[in-house]
Formats: sequence, C-alpha cells, structure tokens
Amino acid sequence: MRATLRWAHSDLRTHRGEALFLVLATAGIVASLLLATALFGYATNPWQRVFAQARGAHVWLHTDRAADAGELAALDGVEAVAGPYPTASATVAVRGTRASVELRGTAERPEVGRPLLTAGHWIDPADPDGVVLESRLARALLAQPGDTLVLPGTPRTLTVLGIADSPERRYRPGEQPGLVWAPPAAVPDPGGQVIGLRLTDPGETDYAVQRAVTVLGAGAIGQVSTWEQARAEAQGDNRLLGQVLGLFGLGALLAAGLAVHGAIGTRIRGHLRDISVLKAIGFTPGQVVRVFLLLHLAYALLGAVAAAALTQAFGSRFPGRLGDAVGVWQGLPGHTVALVAVPACAVLFIGATTGLAAWRAGRVPPVPVPRPAAARGGGLSGAARGALGLRVLRVPVRGRGARGAGGSGVRGADGPGAPAPAKTGVPDPGEAAGIRELEVRVPPALVLGWHKAFARRPRSLAAVARLTLPLLLIVVAMSAWTTIDRFHTRPEQVGLPTALTVRADAGADDRGTRTLLERDPRVAAAYPGVEVAALVPGQTATIALRGLGTREEPYPYALAEGRRAHGPDEAVAGQGLLDLLDVEVGDWVRMTVGDRPQILHIVGRSIEPENAGRVVSTSLDTLRENDPGLTPTLYQLRLRPGADPEEVAARLAASGPEGLEVHAVANPADGLSPLRGVVLGLIAVLALVGLIELLTTIGGTVREGERDLLALKAIGLSPRQITGVTVTATGCTTLAAVLLAAALGLPLAHWLIDAQGASSGIGAGIARAPSPGLLAAVGAAAVLGAAALAAVPSARAARRRLADTLSAVA
Repeated sequence: MRATLRWAHSDLRTHRGEALFLVLATAGIVASLLLATALFGYATNPWQRVFAQARGAHVWLHTDRAADAGELAALDGVEAVAGPYPTASATVAVRGTRASVELRGTAERPEVGRPLLTAGHWIDPADPDGVVLESRLARALLAQPGDTLVLPGTPRTLTVLGIADSPERRYRPGEQPGLVWAPPAAVPDPGGQVIGLRLTDPGETDYAVQRAVTVLGAGAIGQVSTWEQARAEAQGDNRLLGQVLGLFGLGALLAAGLAVHGAIGTRIRGHLRDISVLKAIGFTPGQVVRVFLLLHLAYALLGAVAAAALTQAFGSRFPGRLGDAVGVWQGLPGHTVALVAVPACAVLFIGATTGLAAWRAGRVPPVPVPRPAAARGGGLSGAARGALGLRVLRVPVRGRGARGAGGSGVRGADGPGAPAPAKTGVPDPGEAAGIRELEVRVPPALVLGWHKAFARRPRSLAAVARLTLPLLLIVVAMSAWTTIDRFHTRPEQVGLPTALTVRADAGADDRGTRTLLERDPRVAAAYPGVEVAALVPGQTATIALRGLGTREEPYPYALAEGRRAHGPDEAVAGQGLLDLLDVEVGDWVRMTVGDRPQILHIVGRSIEPENAGRVVSTSLDTLRENDPGLTPTLYQLRLRPGADPEEVAARLAASGPEGLEVHAVANPADGLSPLRGVVLGLIAVLALVGLIELLTTIGGTVREGERDLLALKAIGLSPRQITGVTVTATGCTTLAAVLLAAALGLPLAHWLIDAQGASSGIGAGIARAPSPGLLAAVGAAAVLGAAALAAVPSARAARRRLADTLSAVA
C-alpha cells in the first residue's frame, strides 16, 4: 500500500496540470447536470403543486350567459363543476401601468380551481369593490394589497384585497388577459360566463371537451382552455434551459470520459517500462489497475463533491431564473436524492471509462518486450516521400557564370547528396544564358509532422475523435447563441415583424385610429386586424384565428414553407396548428367561429412564437367576406430602424384616447437571457475537456518521438526543425478535429434547434449557424493554441542530451 501511495503521489506531481483540469472539468459537468435537474424540477413541480392544492379544473369553457352548467355535471367522466361565474373584459391601471383583465364574479371561494392566497385576504362581501389579483398579473402591475385600481374611461375603482396563485393560464400582455376575482356586484354587465370541469381521468380531456361542446352547442362556446396549455405556459422557457443544460452536460461528461480514457492509454504507452518494473518487484495486475483507477476516481470525486457543495451553498444566489430554480428545487422532496445521485453517476461513468483503460496496464508483461525498430505503419508513404522532393517554386536567377541545377549554393532537383547529372553533350539553355534556378521545397518538418499525425491510423483516428467531441459541442453551443441573438437582431425573420400591439376600445373609429398611429414619425406601418377564438374540427380545442393586414397592405409573415396568402380563403398557419389538426401545407381546414364556419386553404407555414404555434392567419379582407360587419380590434405596428419601442409606446399612449392600450410584442428570446450565461459556462467546461485531450495528444506525440530523435538528428534536422515536426503533428490533429467538428456540428445544431422549435410549436426554420468568420476564428484559435501548447514540451525534448535519448530509446 505504501508503494502504491508513493507511485500515486509521484504521478500527481508529474501531471499536476492535467489533474487540475480534470477536477475543474468534472466540477463544471456535474454543476451543469445539477442545474439542469433543478430547472426541470422548477419547471414542473411548482405548477403541479398549485394545481393539486387548488383542485384545479382540467377544462375551462368560456360560454355565453345562456349555457346551462347543470348539463355538464351529468357528463361521464366529470368529477366536479366550477361555476358558472359571470365574466366581463376590462382594463385596469395603477401608477400608470395598464393591463387587460377578466373580471370573474365569485360570491364564495371556489372549491374547484380554488385560488391559493399568497398575500392579503379573500373577497369581503361587505366590500363590493374589493378584488383579488392573480399573482402574475399583480407582479406585472406592481400591485399590493391595499392598492387602488382604476378602470380607464369609467369613474369606477377597485381595491386590491389579496393576491393568489392559480393553476389557470397566466397573464401575458397583449395575448392572455389577467384574472381578477371580484364580487358579483362588481360585474354588473357580464359579457359571458366561465365554467370549469374537473375530470376523473385527465387523459380524456379532448373527449370531455368534445362532449361539452356537443351538449352546449358550438355557438355557445367562446373559448376553451385546458390544463395542458396552462402547464406548458407555466413551464415556459425553464424546461428548455433544463434541456440545454442536460444535453450539454451529458455530452461534456461523455467527452470527459473519453479524454480520461485517452489520457490513461497514452500514459500507459509512455510508462511501459515503469509498469514492468513495478510488476517485477511484486505488484500484481490488480494493484496496477487499482492505482490508475483510484487516482482518477479521486480526481472525479473531488470535482463532483466540489460542484455539489457549491451548487447547494451558492446555487440559490445565482441571478435571475437559475437562482429561483435552485431555491425552489432545494425545497422539493427529491432534492437530496438528486444531489447525491447526479454526482455519483458522473463519478461512476468516469470510473468505468478509467477502468477500461487501466485494464490495459494490468496486461503489461513483467519483462519489457523490445519495441520493433520500425513501428507498423511508421514508414514514409509514397506521397510523403514525394512531398519531400516536391518543388514548390523555381525562380530563374541571372548571374555570372553558368551553373547547373546542382551547382554550388543551389539545391538540386534531387536534394542534397544526390549525384550530379550526367553531361549529355547538349548545352543547357540556362547555362548558355548564364541563368541558374533557385528552388523552394516543402519544409521537411511539415511533411514529417503530417506523417507522424496520421501514420498510425487507429490511434490517430481515436485522438481526432476524442478531440472532435468537445469541439462539436462548442459548435452546437455557438449555433444556439447565434439563434438566440437572431431573435433580438433580426426579429422579422423569426415571426416578429412588428414591435408593438395596439388595442382600441370596441366601436373606435378605424380610420381615426390608423391616422393617429401612422402620424408618429417612428411608425413605418400599422396593420389592422382581429383575433378570435375558433373551434377546431372535432371540437376538442380552440385556436387563434387572426386576420391581419389587407390585400393591398399584406402583413409581412415570416414564412418557413409554402407561400404568402394572397387569394380568397388563403391562410398561413403555425407548426402547432398543423400538428394539432394533423394537416400539411396545401390542405383545407374547417373551423367554427361562434355559429359561423370558416374554411381556409393553408398555403404556407409561418414561424409563430405565440400561442404555442396554434395560430392560423389570413387577411382581414378574407374574414370580412364571412362577416361583413367585422371591424379591427387591434393594430400591429412595424417601427422604423433604430426606433425605441418603449418610447414610441409611451408617446402613443399619451397622445391617444383614454381606452388605447399599447403593449410591446413579447419576444421569446427575452425569457432565454439566462441561456447566454449558460452557453458561455458550457463552452468553458468543454474547452477544459478539450484542453485535457490536447495535453494528452501532445504528451503522447512527444514520448513517441523520442526514439525518432536520433534518426532526425542524423539526417541533419536542427532542434528547431525537430520541434516543428511535433508542433505540425499536433496542429494537423487539431485541424482535422476542427474540420470534422464543423462538418458534423453545424447539421447537428440545425437539427436540434429546429426539432426544439417544432416541438414548442414555433416551427422549424429558426436555426442559424455562426458566421463563417466566427467559425474560422474559433478554428484558427484552436489550431494555433494547440501549436503553442506543443511548442514548449517539444522544444525541451528536441534539446535533450544524447545519453537521455539513448536511455529513452532503450
């Protein structure tokens, strides 16, 4: 045991840098996996907890006031019914901040879909103007219990009595109104009612919706929302962050395992004599294997424990969503199990890859086997020999006296030491004109370095593959960064051609509103439109039907497939709608808006970041053909380049009528801002893994070049040229890995990003690769960095004493 510990201590002193990088890489990998676990738990568990405690309804039906909720209670599979509750749409304002809300009249606290109070108290029947706000709406308004809400355009005010969590769909400015629970007296003129259904089997949600629509009639249904939609919105971008962290964490773990495997294999090849001596003095094969295994397990365990401790102690202090996710995750029941299981699995994986490589050390014979004078595949290939004699450039130089190509001071065509060409008796034209040729040949260090990098194909290909994996993941991470950046720099290419949404009061003059909006010098165009809820075929869900722009001024949709909608009854749809209806571009779809059927021809697929892509869009003229009395209820504003949306929104709200609401269009990338820091951290971890593999490659190349040192010196190569051989070999290996990573990483990144876009409903077509200049810069930095790292150890090896070189060869 003492000898084992001394050997381990000696190995640690010899490879301090590699051990440090391995510990840091393991810590980064385990930290990313723990953060991914926290984000997955944060994305799912809070909403699930609220839904369970509130006995949430699986289906919410917005109907007209004549619908009979008693008929729904008799349906099979319905456990309980909430409501009906009278509802009215309104706009509230506090301290200059406005929001569209749904006032829901509730005399008592509901048993199904029960709001969970987080501040204040429930509605007091003695206070007819007291209300309770949904927590997301309260945060948007910066409202607290005791604040007074103003209803613009009316003398009414409401007093905030409490704030509550709800498992229903959350407030989103310009898309989903916020929820306000109020006494029935506060909803004097309801425009409809809402009914909640709690089911015995949540898996039968679509069937329950279909039965409910059949019982009440399609004309009575205004909108249908389900628990699945609410859960997807609650999870939001947290699940995506978790997927990114998990994917790159697992990829980095695989790359680290392969790097450790390669490092041990290279170390074994460089210490065959030492291992043989250990066996000769009594070490068993098992002891040799255990030394390598325990040493690298200790590195991995140190990094894993450090990552777990730092995540536990400081994870909740991370800024933004990451810190919130870790804080919530630490309070979940499975937190302790995950905190132990994730690092343990990472250590076991690294231990498994270490064991495979260490097993080779146990098979080394006690008596060293003499290495062959020429390793298999070590001879120069015909191409390499041809490159050594290749003339890159021949420059005619006029001088005094005629000298042949092999004259003094001029390298002949056959290289130094070649016999002089025989005289044929025919005068050389160069000699007659007094011209000699100066030849420039391929440097031998380049040719020999290329040969050393790829002479032993299995070993060379393995080194290239191990180095390619972290570089490939870096290319994928750069592609993710570029795609997120595109949402901010070129939003019109990802389905966000407009920056502001304006909503006017019902009955507002369309011409006057458009004149007001287009009068602003920073507004390039104002597209009138409407958005209504439509029942899909089968009456199992509602989708968003939009009519934006006119045929004279069409709305600039971002199309990923097909063409724009120009003719009558033509429309474009999001990926979420195509998946929901199981249709493709070119199909006809039928939907129901109230009592009116609407049949549209899908001629293109648009990139739709809103409503999970469950959107079908056509022109306002097309919808007016079915409903001539339709008037615009919203306007999408496209701003001029360089305009500040917040400044324009404030100016329009100040100059417009009382009921004019101006909201910035939500950008999906705003919720992904933490992903930038995540990507940078992952690139740093992957760079550490790549550095470990690069140091392994350099060390193996230097060790294997020791026996060639005498031969290289014998043929006349200087120490600088011998150093160039090793540097070139390292650079060629890195260059091959860079090219392979770019060739494989770009299609993989495109596929992964588009697959995520398709699964979220936005649709494929959002992926963008990094610019060629950035890729070239990163590749050049990798190659030059590898060459610089190889220069120092190779120069030291090239200047070794003759006795040291003979000892190494022996």
